[in-house]
Amino acid sequence: MKAIYKRELKAYFDSMTGWLFVAFLVLFTGIYFLTYNLNGGYPYFSYALSGLTTIMMVAVPVLTMRSMAEERRLKTDQLLLTSPLTVTGMVLGKYLSMVTVFAVPVLISCLCPLIIYFNGTAYLAADYASILAYFLMGCLFIAMGMLISAMTESQVIAAVGTFGALLILLLWPALLELIPVTASGSAAGFALLWSLLLLVYYKMTSHGKSTAAFEAGGLAVIAAIYLLAPSTLEHALTDVLSYFSVTEIFNTFVYNHLFDLGGLLGYLSAIVFFIFLTVQTVEKRRWS
Repeated sequence: MKAIYKRELKAYFDSMTGWLFVAFLVLFTGIYFLTYNLNGGYPYFSYALSGLTTIMMVAVPVLTMRSMAEERRLKTDQLLLTSPLTVTGMVLGKYLSMVTVFAVPVLISCLCPLIIYFNGTAYLAADYASILAYFLMGCLFIAMGMLISAMTESQVIAAVGTFGALLILLLWPALLELIPVTASGSAAGFALLWSLLLLVYYKMTSHGKSTAAFEAGGLAVIAAIYLLAPSTLEHALTDVLSYFSVTEIFNTFVYNHLFDLGGLLGYLSAIVFFIFLTVQTVEKRRWS
């Protein structure tokens, strides 16, 4: 893993990708810091961080698009897959290299609360807690981008796919308002989600019989609940999907100034989940 980490980190800074990513985020951090804090007079640096969430939607796909797709396109992944290195070690090495690149502008942004402190009223605890939440949210976005990159050999498709996924996450609270809250709407939504999850399961395992069994069992349970206790399904779909609003966790730090430990653990759990899916995606290609 250490060798992969060093190789990938060196590749990012030997090319323009790493430098452009750092410069892009530092530039917009400075713009938002100047607008909100220095000119606007807001004492919380976290307000500037909130504006960077949309910038991440553009920056992260540039960072992650080549992480796995380039290896597949150049066929160099075959050398890695046949080496003694484990797939988990390879994926972690690549992931940690991207996190390291992302950590550079985050560490630079840590100077901003101190600038506020030396020039007026500052809330260092709230600001640094927000920076931590911002960093973990970015790590989650990187993990998602790496998974999408592992699913294709085209960097363009990986970048566009990651951009689309992050756009959906940023629009998630607004999209939830469009989902029907009736029992029938929730039942249809749960059935669709179950089918999509099993599609991912089938793509990763190629187990047709178990996929069909899970599909039939899940749909039967949803139908039974709808027929026997339809009231339990009202608002159920939106309530469940609201737990996947990653930006709401960050907003708790930014606007409510609360340290949401459960939200941070949610970020870490999601990061582990996407890294696991990436490992399984690569493992399947290794033995196919």
